[in-house]
Amino acid sequence: MNVGFIVFGLAGLLTLVCFLSPIAVRIKLPYSVLLAIVGFFLGIIVHTHSWAPLLVSDFLESLGSLKISSETFLMVFLPVLLFETALSMSVRRLLDDIGPILMMAIVAVVVCTIVVGFTLNEISSYGLVSCLLLGSIVATTDPVAVVGIFREVGAPKRLTTLVEGESLFNDAASIALYTVLLVVLVGKAELSMKTVVNDFIVLFIGGGIAGYVMGRFACFLFSWLRDFPAAEITLTLTLAYLSFFISEHYLHVSGVVATVIAGLVVGSTGRTRMSSTTSKYLSKFWGQIGFWANSLIFLFSAMLIPRFMGTLDLQMLKLILIVFVVTLLARAIVIFGFLPVLGITKLGTTVNLPYKSVMLWGGLRGAVSLALALAVTENVLVPEELRHFIAIVTTGFVLMTLFVNGITLRPLIKILKLNELSHIETTIRNQVLGVTLEELQERTEEIAQTEHIGKDSLERVQAVFRSSLSRLHDVQLAQMNREERISAGLAILSQREQEMFLDILKAKLVDEKVADTLLSRAEHLEDVVRIKGLYGFESAIEYDLHYSISFRVSLWFQRVFGIQFWLAKNLGYRFVTLMSKRSVAQRLICFAKEQVSPILGEEITEIIINAHKKRLNCIENALQAMNLQYPIYAMYLQEVYLGRAAFELERVRYLDMLENSLISGEVYDDLITKSQNRWKHIDKNPKLDIELSSSELIKKVPFFHELSPKSLKAISKLLKPILALPDQVVITKEKHSDKMYFVASGAVAMHLPDGTKIELGSGEFFGELSLFGQAHLISKVTSLGYSKLLLLSAKDLRALLSKDSALLELIENVARQRILAIDVWREHGSIIPDEDLDPS
Repeated sequence: MNVGFIVFGLAGLLTLVCFLSPIAVRIKLPYSVLLAIVGFFLGIIVHTHSWAPLLVSDFLESLGSLKISSETFLMVFLPVLLFETALSMSVRRLLDDIGPILMMAIVAVVVCTIVVGFTLNEISSYGLVSCLLLGSIVATTDPVAVVGIFREVGAPKRLTTLVEGESLFNDAASIALYTVLLVVLVGKAELSMKTVVNDFIVLFIGGGIAGYVMGRFACFLFSWLRDFPAAEITLTLTLAYLSFFISEHYLHVSGVVATVIAGLVVGSTGRTRMSSTTSKYLSKFWGQIGFWANSLIFLFSAMLIPRFMGTLDLQMLKLILIVFVVTLLARAIVIFGFLPVLGITKLGTTVNLPYKSVMLWGGLRGAVSLALALAVTENVLVPEELRHFIAIVTTGFVLMTLFVNGITLRPLIKILKLNELSHIETTIRNQVLGVTLEELQERTEEIAQTEHIGKDSLERVQAVFRSSLSRLHDVQLAQMNREERISAGLAILSQREQEMFLDILKAKLVDEKVADTLLSRAEHLEDVVRIKGLYGFESAIEYDLHYSISFRVSLWFQRVFGIQFWLAKNLGYRFVTLMSKRSVAQRLICFAKEQVSPILGEEITEIIINAHKKRLNCIENALQAMNLQYPIYAMYLQEVYLGRAAFELERVRYLDMLENSLISGEVYDDLITKSQNRWKHIDKNPKLDIELSSSELIKKVPFFHELSPKSLKAISKLLKPILALPDQVVITKEKHSDKMYFVASGAVAMHLPDGTKIELGSGEFFGELSLFGQAHLISKVTSLGYSKLLLLSAKDLRALLSKDSALLELIENVARQRILAIDVWREHGSIIPDEDLDPS
């Protein structure tokens, strides 16, 4: 058949699809079910079209000539369906419920395969391997079929995440088991638990690694393709197919897992690498691609149903009913039996009874199961009787899940009230509606006066507002207690914070790595606030300012191996993140005053603002510590931040003039080029010089100025430079009592037994009391900022002092003063500062 008729057939199907979606909404039927019905009838009439007019006849003939194979299903449609679903998922929400998701995605597939396989083996004569193969085919759930229903009825996000996550990964588990069992069935391998487990693990884990590597490589390419939206979006499309094909045909691992992981990586990390234009249109593009793929795969698979079900008899119908019941039983075993056990461990999270009920009934099957069954029918090595058995039972089972579970799932969600807003969300909705209607009343009156609209017309419009407001009068904030209102306000601000960080990224005020960190911490803050309210917010403030794992590892490398580059890089990142957080925290306080106060009231807003002021103060203190230690670098970062903001303002201004036809496209391009050249110096970040070399730091310690050149040379070889972080404990009674420290820059606090402390600045030293057996007299020593210290072990110090009497005398004088001060404390209960004591 020529290409023109193939295009005609596909275009006709897509035209049909345009009308099916609104029809499904109007008749309140799941879209997937309607697609299955239409596809079934197309499959019947596609070969009996002599009665139809020429146009319709040619269309049906073109459909009949489209020989859709199982490979077409798996290679053309499946990658984009998986990638589109993974791209839209929140990785943080996925990780929060990773235990239940993997339980349903892997364990549930294995349990379903075993239960179906052994049950059918007992009541039929098709053999254990054939029955297990059928079990693996019907074990996979369809993400589009069930999630489409969830979105239509407004199911909770967590429930949608659980089911989406399961359906994404159980495709991989099902296909992996199917592949192993099919090889056994055709006689190319023997069935053994070791073979199945080993192959399954290699396929699953190998696919995850491959997908992650390809996803990260794509993120690197996004940075290179930035500001070319068409190229960036095209790369995401090619990534979906390449990750699937390369993994399957060259790496021999699961292409499904690879595609899913690649999609999750792009959906989380990749968005911060793309230009703002690409990020804006990416979801719309993939939503459209996903709609086409989902619609076509359902229609094509449903068109196969008449062929598969043509020889249905009573015995096969009995087997279909048994498979339907047994799969529900297997799913119930996992949901109500294994999930509660998993909840006891750290990997588990609590899943309540309504969620479990919907998860049990929502295990709809669809195109993937039909595609796998089609692959069996195409395999000539499989006996014809087994092909017939698998095709009919799979098709009948898929139809039962669609028409029984699919049609009743919507009422079940409504009965369990999972489509309703929570108590807090309902109250906020009412309050927002009330505030908005009052504002609209005033605005409408202003419009009426400006446009000279009659009083009667204005009165009728105002009556609508008054009627709505009267119904809301008794359902305002009284429905929420004080703690709930505070939690709701904090949640609003945490969501706004994420939007502000995205705006900062779009304006290119920070780079991709900083944006990843900012968004990750903001998402964590939102999760904590929703669970623990104000207490969670206050505890999250400390977490938000914690040093990252990368920072701590780089600090350890510097201390142990003397490697400074990585530490300097992390210090620079911390500078930028703190500046960005400070900017956002200041704007959030203004946002709360202007936008949150009308919704939650002044009292609650004041509590929320005070909490954010406390957070802002912590950020200021952390940033001040770095500003004092690295003033030149801090000044440059501020210049870069302001310069990037100026460049973005200039770009937006030119774009506004272009859209209003004040300038041509050529003038706009020239202005942008000149602007880029004007501000290009701000992209050349200088290196942060942390000056952690003994030769440099020793010059900053006045104590060493009094030493002879010989002593200075000897001690410089023994000193080890380290960086102490703010509030870091340098010495305790139990730790480091055999070391002496010199403060090259910064300051430390020496905590004494009476609870007081003595601050030691640049040029001073501590830890020498250990040489005189008095280390226990100091409770601990902490750094007051980013202090640069020089460390000298007691062993090296004793060896040095035995050869240098002048140095020994200097250290003995200071030590004698401090011991005398402690003796005075023991006698009088207070410490006398070092400078007030006479060592003689």
